[in-house]
Amino acid sequence: MRLATGLKLLAVGATAATMIVLALILSGIRGREQDVNQPSPSTEATPEENTAPRWFGAYFDLTLDPARRLANWPQHGQVTTVLSFIVADPAHPCEPSWGGLYSQEQASEKLDLDGQVERHRKDGNDVAVSFGGQLGEELSGACTDAQALSKAYAAVINRYGLDVVDLDVEGEALNNAEAAKRRATAFARLQDGRQPGKPLNVWLTLPVSADGLTSEAESTVATMLGAGVELAGVNIMTMNFEPLNSGQSMLDVSISAAEATHRQMTALYARAGRHLEPALLWKKIGITPMLGDNDVSGQVLSLQDAEGLNSFALEHGVGRMSMWSLNRDRACTPSDRKELPSAASATCSGVQQKKGMFAQLLGNGYAT
Repeated sequence: MRLATGLKLLAVGATAATMIVLALILSGIRGREQDVNQPSPSTEATPEENTAPRWFGAYFDLTLDPARRLANWPQHGQVTTVLSFIVADPAHPCEPSWGGLYSQEQASEKLDLDGQVERHRKDGNDVAVSFGGQLGEELSGACTDAQALSKAYAAVINRYGLDVVDLDVEGEALNNAEAAKRRATAFARLQDGRQPGKPLNVWLTLPVSADGLTSEAESTVATMLGAGVELAGVNIMTMNFEPLNSGQSMLDVSISAAEATHRQMTALYARAGRHLEPALLWKKIGITPMLGDNDVSGQVLSLQDAEGLNSFALEHGVGRMSMWSLNRDRACTPSDRKELPSAASATCSGVQQKKGMFAQLLGNGYAT
């Protein structure tokens, strides 16, 4: 945001002394203008940062089980569901696809995705789209043509009328520095091209340990800030941790990861020349747990943990609460257990619950 200050002085019949005083005043003003134009850490927030509402949105894996639909899941207030995942088309690296299985047109025809989004919005909800994920290759890793990459992101944003995008960077993608630069450059341009008053809210979803963001995740944030991307926030995946300490719950380690991330973001923004207030930085943090059974054996997010994590988030002013995933927000049946007797299921939580209970607990105070 650029600030412009105009000053016009009209003097009639000024004396020499008056002219000298005026010269000194103008000299001081010019000096201050030069100081303002020099690069220096900023402590001010943009209007969007000050007014951005907190929000809840579960991830919904479109390609996992096409028979499931958004309308089949109970809603507890208005939500922004995060549709997952857009990756590069395996045969055409600069074209977006849903999980490498469906083009946008095919998703509309076979999954009724356009219709689902329209109905979801008519019910008072909204959608975001997540790019990347654990499987498939994120567009910036596969597409090395900068212009084509920007067009690929824009095609998804325009198709679904998005105000919020989620960039899920994990696994090998974290180590691809060139892809990170391409991604950052593309989203800086996309944000610059938005109409005034209609910002593109860009969230980075990244892995954490109990000590906060991994070093690769920190570098990903720094690359985005260095390219001039206005991050809506950093969403941490509080799941699949290293072995927990004796007596440590998933709630305990998730809170530790969030607090450490807050400290890291303070430093990351400071290195980018911006000193943000602690409360604003909490608004720029999202928390995404994995419901029930995690992929690491013995790590289970209970309903009580979910309630406690929500209380922590509300108390600290965390800007976003999500969960992995809407598809899993139900109890497992005996047939589910026969299919995956010892692993975390992709379609149920593994704990005793009512359908949609995790969304109700985690979204409390966020889904309005």
